[in-house]
Amino acid sequence: MAFVQVGVVTATFHKLGLSPTSACLLLLTSLFGSAINLPLFRIKTETPPPSLSPIAHGLLRVMHTKFTGETLIAINVGGGLIPVCFSIYLFTHSALSLSEVFVAVVIVAAVCYWLSRPIPGVGIGIPVLIAPVTAAVVAIFIGGNESAPLAYIAGTLGVLIGADLLRLSDIRTIGTPIASIGGAGTFDGIFLTGFVAVLLA
Repeated sequence: MAFVQVGVVTATFHKLGLSPTSACLLLLTSLFGSAINLPLFRIKTETPPPSLSPIAHGLLRVMHTKFTGETLIAINVGGGLIPVCFSIYLFTHSALSLSEVFVAVVIVAAVCYWLSRPIPGVGIGIPVLIAPVTAAVVAIFIGGNESAPLAYIAGTLGVLIGADLLRLSDIRTIGTPIASIGGAGTFDGIFLTGFVAVLLA
């Protein structure tokens, strides 16, 4: 709410064509959605390490309950699903071509995959500013007048693919009952990457 009052959030989403009311609605929806994880599928995993940290540190967050030899893969509504849906909305309401989006997402995803690492008992971690800076630079060179929406789309989908989906096999070695894509909610790497990338673009 403090960010909304000083205009940071509204200024950012104004670059994406949203009114202050729509920006606040998106932020609040993401905030409340961060409490909801939708189950997707289960994978066989190894026994968890003897010492587990309860702190979320990255993108694909693990949640500690009784371990049964399987990990439930879920997607967080606020930190994963809503940013993806908003990315689709931005694409359909912009002049961006599919090839421009594809190239930008592939570049960001490659960088995220290369620099992300599995952290036992925690999840998948990546240096905080790597993804948004990469997305912003790529968007400026490729997107032209549409650099703001391209930065959000590339940042969001690039992190989702490179640091979450392509790293699912690493979750097998972490040994946790639940792993949630975008599991840190509103302030997860997926949401923040898109947000910061727009500010930088």
